[in-house]
Amino acid sequence: MYAIIETGGKQYKVEAGDTLYIEKLDVEADADVTFDKVIAIGADDGIKVGAPYVDGATVTAKAIKNGKGKKITVFTYKPKKNAKRKMGHRQPYTKVEIAAINA
Repeated sequence: MYAIIETGGKQYKVEAGDTLYIEKLDVEADADVTFDKVIAIGADDGIKVGAPYVDGATVTAKAIKNGKGKKITVFTYKPKKNAKRKMGHRQPYTKVEIAAINA
């Protein structure tokens, strides 16, 4: 059984036992998280698609840790104007492990 959930403006296909890096959630480590924006649920007997979300379906997960991703360099410039700017960015994330899909 799998589900397609929406969190952080993105959609993820998840199964029980999967580990995901998602946009940072306001939860502590080792806390339980419930995703109620379930777009679709697929099982052996077919797929159930919501409009926009499946009624009564949830996905429960456990937050493993919060952290920051690797640093990326952002460099912008305007040609022939001697105007340039160099910045770094580290995107915050929450690592979650999917516990169960409740259809």
